Amino acid sequence: MPQRKNRQNPTPHARRSNRAPSPASSRGSSRAGRGGAAGGARSHAGSSAHKHNGAAGASGTRGIGSRAVGAAGSHASVGGSRRGGAASSRANLGSNKRSGAAASRQPVHSARSVTPRTANDQGFEVTLPGAGEVLITRRHFLYGLAGVAALTALGGGGYAISQVAGSDSGSVTTLKVPESAVFSSDDCTQIEDASTVAALVSSQELAYGTLIWANSDTTAACLIPAETAKPLAQVGLLSLTSGTCTTVIEHAVGEDEGFEIYDVRSCDDGLIWAEADILEGIWRVYHATLDGLVVGTPVLAEEGTSEWEMPTLAAAGGYAFWQKLPNPEGSAQLENSTLTRAAFGSSSSEVVYSSSGRFSCAPCSTRDAVICAPRADVNGTYYQLTRIEAESGQVADALVLPASMKPYELGFSDAGFSFAFDGIYNYGDGIANLGTYTPAESVTTGILGNGTTEESEASGGAATEALTLAERNATAAASIAQFDAIPYGDASWFRFARTPLTSPAWCGKWMIVKSTSAVCGIDLSAREYFALDVENGADDYGEFLASTGSGKRVVTYSNIDHTDLTGESTKHCLVKVWEMAG
Repeated sequence: MPQRKNRQNPTPHARRSNRAPSPASSRGSSRAGRGGAAGGARSHAGSSAHKHNGAAGASGTRGIGSRAVGAAGSHASVGGSRRGGAASSRANLGSNKRSGAAASRQPVHSARSVTPRTANDQGFEVTLPGAGEVLITRRHFLYGLAGVAALTALGGGGYAISQVAGSDSGSVTTLKVPESAVFSSDDCTQIEDASTVAALVSSQELAYGTLIWANSDTTAACLIPAETAKPLAQVGLLSLTSGTCTTVIEHAVGEDEGFEIYDVRSCDDGLIWAEADILEGIWRVYHATLDGLVVGTPVLAEEGTSEWEMPTLAAAGGYAFWQKLPNPEGSAQLENSTLTRAAFGSSSSEVVYSSSGRFSCAPCSTRDAVICAPRADVNGTYYQLTRIEAESGQVADALVLPASMKPYELGFSDAGFSFAFDGIYNYGDGIANLGTYTPAESVTTGILGNGTTEESEASGGAATEALTLAERNATAAASIAQFDAIPYGDASWFRFARTPLTSPAWCGKWMIVKSTSAVCGIDLSAREYFALDVENGADDYGEFLASTGSGKRVVTYSNIDHTDLTGESTKHCLVKVWEMAG
């Protein structure tokens, strides 16, 4: 049985202190706990969700229902030392290398081009129920893709495709990347002066302990610690143009019942946030429309007890999303995990994806979609990278990872899926190592369109119409994943060879990713990178990446608690907004 090796990330100078909660350990989508800003004053806990050392029960959240004991605001160190001084704060990508054969540096290889669709390889189109149109080329046949013959039989409908895609583990088509197709950050050259490619647009000081999430070019959501015991935290919106932050939710909807705000996400059209009464073990998810800085009437989307972990959140397009997992130690432990959406301000909602096992990690918001990693609907343990369009609620892209490979973070760009592992595997060839992976160039998958067409509705018949959205998405994802595995496997790949702490983001040609202490940008085509300076006095995690998806701006922040040699004290959260050259 292949085994997953433990994470190796030496931290010779890592310090522990009673500082602000680390975004990696207490942000809304964290593995060690939730609550962030509110957690600094009163943390809530349940079943631990640490994924280190290959813990199979990791889920991306903790359950609600018990009060944590220990120093408020304490956090786990997250890799490497924090360097003092702006000049010395550049992340040295070669300073945290692992030892041993599994961690050996990979040789430099030239990037292989993805074969574009040409007049000589036009193939023919097949309509998939719920998945739009797929181009079948000779490459699919040359690779012996399972299920192509069934897909050409349009009269079979979604049920036949689902049966072919998931009848047994032997029929699963997973991502296969040879080692020769992967280059890493160790193969890239550093741009010494980051200011030549990264311009600071604005900066703003917020309350120490603030956590920030950005999925927009105009605003970012902030979970801000309050100055009083009640409320513990408030929600603010940070303007990415002016740099000002406005408090838009001053207290929890259920404050009089003992609820506090523990998590929030936003996009241009609305907000979604989670509240909890940790003493009673009850959580609630709310969402509301957003018009500039005006928040609409809150709508209660869902309520649960400690039998279910408090949902992780996402916001994209005009929709709020929440991912709900059963408490592995509760009576609901055998229930399916679900991803649900609702239009901002609407009282109706629908499950867009149901997983027979636990989702691998929290969902990731992009501008127009949500990326999640449910269990593939096959025998065995396979995680399926899945992109769901916000507007239609339908699966637009899917890719299955090799057996038992469990992504820790997710992302999506014009190149396609990205994913991260926080451990090392003794199988998997080019994607076996710790780090964040992304295609080095755009992957041509052959998915020509999204949504159910008139032809697919006709071919699917009454059986397809009777399926729920979640069932149609599962069918479509199984079909798409069979096709996507080939072009993704043909692509050249990049690995950022550091322990993943956040989802990556993209700004123009730059892939933006959190390193040990700094935030770095990589130009994959030029194989160059820069590292943003880390402020003096920043907490152990240094500069943190708040942005996800692709956009025109990048948001970073650091919580600083520092006293200089003159005795002058600094204690705040410093937020920075950047624009990238190219």
